[in-house]
Amino acid sequence: MSSSPLLSIETFRQAFLSGLGDLLEQPGFGVFILGLANATFDPEIHAALKAPLQYRFEQLAAICRESLSGGREVPAAPDDLVVFLKLMAIGFDGVALTEFRRADEWELQFNHIRAFRPARMTGEKVTGIHRPFDPRGFHFNKPFLRKEVFWEGELHGLEVELLYNKFPFAQFHGLLVPERREREPQYLSHLYHLYIWNLTEELGGCLPGVGFGYNSYGAFASVNHLHFQMFVREQPLPLEAEQWRHNGGEIPYPVDCLRFGSAPEAWAYLNELHREGISYNLIYRPDSLYCLPRRKQGSYEHAPWTTGYAWYEMAGGVTTTNRADYDNLDAAVIDAELSKLQL
Repeated sequence: MSSSPLLSIETFRQAFLSGLGDLLEQPGFGVFILGLANATFDPEIHAALKAPLQYRFEQLAAICRESLSGGREVPAAPDDLVVFLKLMAIGFDGVALTEFRRADEWELQFNHIRAFRPARMTGEKVTGIHRPFDPRGFHFNKPFLRKEVFWEGELHGLEVELLYNKFPFAQFHGLLVPERREREPQYLSHLYHLYIWNLTEELGGCLPGVGFGYNSYGAFASVNHLHFQMFVREQPLPLEAEQWRHNGGEIPYPVDCLRFGSAPEAWAYLNELHREGISYNLIYRPDSLYCLPRRKQGSYEHAPWTTGYAWYEMAGGVTTTNRADYDNLDAAVIDAELSKLQL
């Protein structure tokens, strides 16, 4: 493909937007859903793509009506069809744009379209922190996902693919899949830990605000195929605030959080978590790694206003899909939910 778009923030933003525009020229329900979700998350993208998105929506809705009224199957993947039928039920203009607010130290977002997202692995109760790669399950080698690739090529010595996140909850949200044909499960090795640590350091010089989130198996990883969630934020995440004890402040974070300044030190701790079978979430930043060991999904009852706590939620962000929840949640409730994850 073309040269790396990761050379500067402006190059990256332009490539991200133009790639979404190109997607809308391709047939299919999945690429439309991806384009709409990314547009509703970012006002600039929404302004640029609203007209072509609405045109594609009407085209696809007509295909659905014609197929169903004629007693034929709609030519769409089952997950995509369910999502699109929900969109048809509320109409194109019924999808609200994502909104943000603060509740003391926490970041809340009203992300309406994520209400339609398939559950995948996040709805499972799991044991352990490793499961072999399953070629019959959902993974990034599926042919239809090639349409969703933002960029592919050699990056810091490895062949990688960077896919758009189909239901983003972070700025410039992508899925970095290293050596996807190797079919590595979502289990972090020393090699890939060092790779993503060094890559984050390298990209930090040209993409201010870059970071990578990682959900281990059992910590709300949605796909059991090795991947890291890339983002580029203008503002620090809530867990990066100076007030927290793990950053040298005096206030303890509601759940254990360790900050590491060197890759070997971090790996020694991660290796111990692996030996003990403890799930965890990670946030890689150019100067550090935040590690949050936690209770496994399915081992506790989370509040009805969340679908579960993955890396973004553990870092102090709250994604809601319901307007009333977004308006009414306060810091005390969020503190209590985070505390449930404490081992």
